[in-house]
Amino acid sequence: MKKIYHLSTCSTCQRILKEIKPGKDVVLQDIKTEKITAPQLDEMIRLAGSAESLFSRVALKYRSMGLNTMTLSEKDYRKYILEEYTFLKRPVMIVGKEIFIGNSKKVVEVAKLSIKK
Repeated sequence: MKKIYHLSTCSTCQRILKEIKPGKDVVLQDIKTEKITAPQLDEMIRLAGSAESLFSRVALKYRSMGLNTMTLSEKDYRKYILEEYTFLKRPVMIVGKEIFIGNSKKVVEVAKLSIKK
């Protein structure tokens, strides 16, 4: 399975999708219009090793909700990602049993190579 969780209104996600040029074999899921399900998130967590690695601390709501002053558990990270799509680091790309999280240049390059296989 090849799948990319992204946000269509995010210019960074748009730029990465243009760069990667996913083919018809890649499923795109706009997390704003098609919410992440608990089973989908659980699969991401299993592949990534933790919910924390999927959690975005740069989301505007992170500070506004006071989460930056709290000690969050794995359960908390999972709960907040399911409740609010902005807490998912974007994009999340899954290629088989590999997961690529975020928009760093290195992650995008490796994901691009993996998706093209």
